[in-house]
Amino acid sequence: MVDTRRSGLRGDPGHGEGKTIVVQRTGILGALNQEYRERLMSLAREVSFDVDERIFEEGGEADHFWIIHSGSVALDVRVPGRRPAVVEMLRPGQLLGWSWFVPPHRWHLGAEAGSLVRAWEFDAAVVREMCERDPELRNELCSYVSGVLARRLRAARVRLLDLYAPHGAGEVP
Repeated sequence: MVDTRRSGLRGDPGHGEGKTIVVQRTGILGALNQEYRERLMSLAREVSFDVDERIFEEGGEADHFWIIHSGSVALDVRVPGRRPAVVEMLRPGQLLGWSWFVPPHRWHLGAEAGSLVRAWEFDAAVVREMCERDPELRNELCSYVSGVLARRLRAARVRLLDLYAPHGAGEVP
């Protein structure tokens, strides 16, 4: 497992000027009402990842998640005897990591920075605890994360068919 808190990361705990304004209309934060958005962003820590830096590995403990502010992240799957297969590229505003929300809280894919990445990092245990205390927040996050999960599974399926099926995936309706 890659420790995202090692000295290679440059972090600034919470309180970044304007960070809520920049992301409030995108991704997970755009799906939350203002109160939940502000509560979640109060927990954020700004971090960065260098080009080609591994962020997490498949099977590792999903103890954090990120909202990408700038840069790109490749989600990949390791296939024995082959190079990792990139199944999706994430861009600014997108959620990096959904496994933190779903037991057993283990990563289902790996992630690697495709460029210099700046992101807001969240401690998954703290957010899950907040969800336990506030079922409405949990429901809003569950709705959003389940949509992300469905899109990522579809993207992974199509990409793997393109890579390994005899005639590729073609268009999936």
